[in-house]
Amino acid sequence: MTLFARLAPLFAVLALGLSSPSIAQTPAAWPPKNVKIVVPFAAGSTPDIVGRLLADDLQSRHPGTTFLIDNKPGAGGNIGTDTVAKAPPDGSVIGISLGGPLAINTLLFSNLPYDPAKDIAPITMLTSLPSVLVVPTSLGVNTVAEFLAKVKDSPNKINFASIGAGSLSHLTMEALAQRAGTKMVHVPYPGSPQAITAVIRGDVQAACLPAIAVTPQLSSGQVKILAVSTAQRSKFLPDVPTLKESGIDVESDAWNALIAPGGTPPALVAQINAEVRQTLEKPAIREKLALQLIEPTPTTPEQLRARINAEIKLWADVVKNGDIKIN
Repeated sequence: MTLFARLAPLFAVLALGLSSPSIAQTPAAWPPKNVKIVVPFAAGSTPDIVGRLLADDLQSRHPGTTFLIDNKPGAGGNIGTDTVAKAPPDGSVIGISLGGPLAINTLLFSNLPYDPAKDIAPITMLTSLPSVLVVPTSLGVNTVAEFLAKVKDSPNKINFASIGAGSLSHLTMEALAQRAGTKMVHVPYPGSPQAITAVIRGDVQAACLPAIAVTPQLSSGQVKILAVSTAQRSKFLPDVPTLKESGIDVESDAWNALIAPGGTPPALVAQINAEVRQTLEKPAIREKLALQLIEPTPTTPEQLRARINAEIKLWADVVKNGDIKIN
């Protein structure tokens, strides 16, 4: 028997091993020694709060790994999301993102530096935060119907606050006006604290803001919540009707999600998804989130991708009909 004939079985085994998808595509165990969690908004923002809770819990379970929060605010979340999109697809960089940079900004920006459909690998939805339609008590309305009647009686004379041009708070109020067949005047502010202060002072007559920015102000009696913007009533505000219950077909949800760079192997995405679900299922984590009126909403990667696509479809007509552009 020749030497080649004797070694042929060995060559066959090696070739099989190299070509086997289960061997060739199995990623290293996650997490690696260092993991950066990019947050596309400033410290203290809701995505930052969620990111730090996630990092702290993962750190406690994996003491051999350093989990670092990297705040990269700017351009409506695009800068931080782009950082994730351009990172190595090896699990060392993941990020918090949300409906703006993953969906709505594709409608608002003519030249995004990344393509959410190709450059982002969805991992899981993380949380949902209800927004509320709030008005100053001095406006003298008690329901959404009464508010919209007042807007119709005074088109282009009712001002509403938002937390920035193109933000969910802006688009929700624009959708309200469009559905009601009237117009309001948009007044953008740097953030929720400034916007709710404008409502309290009567500088504006309405806003759609994260519930946590509004509820601490209710005891003063100066502001009133008319509705929540989510599809279902919030468990944190069970007595407040939804906009749809109030007769106006508008829905918005301030959700957060976890993403990885496009091209991250599905098996690695599945590992991270499983780790994050463990965190979100912990009662202690849920209690901390509930203090901010935030509810955990974990999903599969496929469900998150479907949510992103649905969000684009949801806001396309609002952006087009309102001729809303950032650049």
